[in-house]
Amino acid sequence: MTLAEISKTYRQAAQPLRARLKQLRTELAQAEDPEQIWHLKRRIAELTPMLTQMNELAELTEHYYEKGYCRSEKYTL
Repeated sequence: MTLAEISKTYRQAAQPLRARLKQLRTELAQAEDPEQIWHLKRRIAELTPMLTQMNELAELTEHYYEKGYCRSEKYTL
């Protein structure tokens, strides 16, 4: 598997997460029960870093071999 293919895989894996986060935010906007609000905020807080990391890794693997591409220190040794 090439890095370009891995990048596509990360982008595809991010789509359901993006959709779920959108759904949770919609539910949060309509929620009135404090306990439900707490659970929705907690779930959003858990999923957001996952989506961020998938997007960052998709970007990194897509451009890894490009000259001049500035890599995040987060993913370098």
